[in-house]
Amino acid sequence: MTKHTRTAETITELVDLEFVDQQGEATALQADLVFDPADPFAVTMVFRNSTQEVRWTFGRELLVEGLYEPTGDGDVHVWPCLSSNGTAVVIVELCSPDGELLVQAQSRVVNSFVNRMLAAVPDGQEGTFVDLDTELARFFDAA
Repeated sequence: MTKHTRTAETITELVDLEFVDQQGEATALQADLVFDPADPFAVTMVFRNSTQEVRWTFGRELLVEGLYEPTGDGDVHVWPCLSSNGTAVVIVELCSPDGELLVQAQSRVVNSFVNRMLAAVPDGQEGTFVDLDTELARFFDAA
């Protein structure tokens, strides 16, 4: 199996979101979508406010598949939808013991991020970007 060198750069996309509350009211919010080829199976959403940062990391396949069909078991669900004004959006639902967050982003922005991510690490090639020896050493050093 060919291992790729870690020359691929982290991909970050600032995304304008709408937080949809339980009453269906939308509030503008921003987050970064982040993909680091060093962790090729994951994508992270980073939410910030003036005092803190909240990071949600989940399988990148959820974001890829969620562009086209409902996907997700557990804490993260992603699905395509139309906004109230008919614009194509992607809904991301994040669930934790502390509550749920439902946000929507324009599909074209998420699709652009996904295309850049897949260009950096093609679907099915994620394993070639993982240096198993380094990961095992890191695991045993932390133990």
